[in-house]
Amino acid sequence: MNRLLVLLHLSAVIVWIGGMFFAHVCLRPVAAAQLQPAQRLPLLAAVLGRFFAAVGWALVLLWGSGLLRLAQSAGAGPWNWHAMAGIAAVMTAIFVWIVVRHHRPMRAAVAVQDWPAAGAAMNAIRPLVLLNLVLGFVVVAIAVAGA
Repeated sequence: MNRLLVLLHLSAVIVWIGGMFFAHVCLRPVAAAQLQPAQRLPLLAAVLGRFFAAVGWALVLLWGSGLLRLAQSAGAGPWNWHAMAGIAAVMTAIFVWIVVRHHRPMRAAVAVQDWPAAGAAMNAIRPLVLLNLVLGFVVVAIAVAGA
């Protein structure tokens, strides 16, 4: 059972951190360089929508598997489990903030072709994704350090 929980946990981490890396480092810069706002912003809004849905499921797996492992240890897991859970709580709050405060307005702006508003929302999303990406790498380092 523990190996299955670890597999689910790591799969969720890979989806979330890998997706943030791809979106922030690969997709957005190329889209910004090659596409005008009328093409770029609908693409990014749609891609982020699909990614955020996947992250939602990844979070269910991540929190479920992590909390189950912690419960199996009667809450006395290693120090790094508690550190990872604390940072994951911050990352989850940032993710929810991105979706509710910035992505939903971005989608609404794209729907009415309000490119300045959609662009402003995208510009607000980028540094938050970068912050979560950095925190995600910190969590991975903590996981390795405590192993």
